[in-house]
Amino acid sequence: MDPSEDDLDVALPDISPRAWRLLRVAAGFEQREVEKQVGDLVQAHISMLENDTRSLSQSRLRRLFELYTEELTAEQVAALVDNF
Repeated sequence: MDPSEDDLDVALPDISPRAWRLLRVAAGFEQREVEKQVGDLVQAHISMLENDTRSLSQSRLRRLFELYTEELTAEQVAALVDNF
């Protein structure tokens, strides 16, 4: 598990809002749980990212991606990012 951004050839800003939501759900996180795991994010940030009303900084996107992909295989991540 734990595929990196480089392993998957993923540009984090290009991941769709729907794919961000699916990555979170597939990794087994509720929005409030993400808030607890990533100290500088609040649930509203996650909601706005997933609803395409706000983007996050590259460092926050990277931290979210790392959190979610710790729970998923490279194939799962690629399927969600590529298809959604």
